[in-house]
Amino acid sequence: MSVRRPDALGGRAAIVGIGATEFSKDSGRSELTLAVEAVRAALDDAGLTPADVDGLVTFTMDTSPEITVAQAAGIGELSFFSRVHYGGGAACATVQQAALAVASGIADVVVCYRAFNERSGRRFGSGVQRREPTPEGAALGWNLPFGLLTPASWVAMAARRYLHAYGLEPEVFGHVAVVDRLHAARNPAAHFYGKPITLADHAASRPIVEPLRLLDCCQETDGGQALVVTSAERARDLRRPPAVVVAAAQGAGRAQEQMTSFYRDGLTGLPETSVVARQLWRSSGLGPADIDVAILYDHFTPFVLMQLEEFGFCGPGEGGAFVAARELPLNTHGGQLGEAYLHGMNGIAEAVRQIRGTSVNQAPGAARTLVTAGTGVPTSGLILGADG
Repeated sequence: MSVRRPDALGGRAAIVGIGATEFSKDSGRSELTLAVEAVRAALDDAGLTPADVDGLVTFTMDTSPEITVAQAAGIGELSFFSRVHYGGGAACATVQQAALAVASGIADVVVCYRAFNERSGRRFGSGVQRREPTPEGAALGWNLPFGLLTPASWVAMAARRYLHAYGLEPEVFGHVAVVDRLHAARNPAAHFYGKPITLADHAASRPIVEPLRLLDCCQETDGGQALVVTSAERARDLRRPPAVVVAAAQGAGRAQEQMTSFYRDGLTGLPETSVVARQLWRSSGLGPADIDVAILYDHFTPFVLMQLEEFGFCGPGEGGAFVAARELPLNTHGGQLGEAYLHGMNGIAEAVRQIRGTSVNQAPGAARTLVTAGTGVPTSGLILGADG
């Protein structure tokens, strides 16, 4: 992979199974149990067994190591296991690494997973607490003394600058929340099933960190999600229609930090997303007009608008109007604002359902889906497509 030329990964691997636990505020069981349940569900969806698996990929900041999950799920020998760093930015990169392993012959069947009790246990939204000093964490030391302690506060800095630069009001963020909750209201698996909102509801929700309100923030969740990746050739003989990995990319921008990249030349965009966008478009030969559904990482609404702009769906400052026009199906599962905050893994599963034609908010004729991972951190993205 190079930021300057196309790669040759596209079309060589596919997602063939998806599985999840219920999404809840209190799972009542361990994170390892959640991981194993999701892994087994994904394998069953693919028509495979634990004996078929020889690779596992997950995130860092996870309490269920690959070899422990393998043992608990009844998986035998592993020829590939990996963890991707940077929290939610890792989501799509798990599939990228699985696809690389499959395409190179290192593994035949790789399961990507993420499971945690993020609502009843450690809440990522609680911010910096009891952390050991690290080189990466040193950047936080410039911000914590001024009260920037949580992810919402870090995003609020960029959100305020975005509104100022383009002469906008916070209601532009509300368009994302309204669309996500509209889709969540039709999704029985979603936290907010049956509970759509309006722009007025968004504007009336309690302030969190100016200009962000409660309904700009994702729904922290207990749960697990897993995905099964194998070769495109093998995928054609399995139970479900494959979602082919058309392109996959990771990206970090210049002056990149984890959520606090405040010393870049500007705060109105997401340079890490730009790197991913260029790689995906270059390697796939596609562009914004070729995408049927977009599943964009929505831990906070402002970064959805910036992602749309970085990918070229609209111009700078035009993301809110683009979402309001509803020309592109967006976060059809309800997103992390409406379905669940599984660090983007549930978004990949929704992209697979769109390719299969089984989404509860199915886009007619969906053949190509764009999926992104966490923003504000080194990130990743995917384009998935129908076979043939």
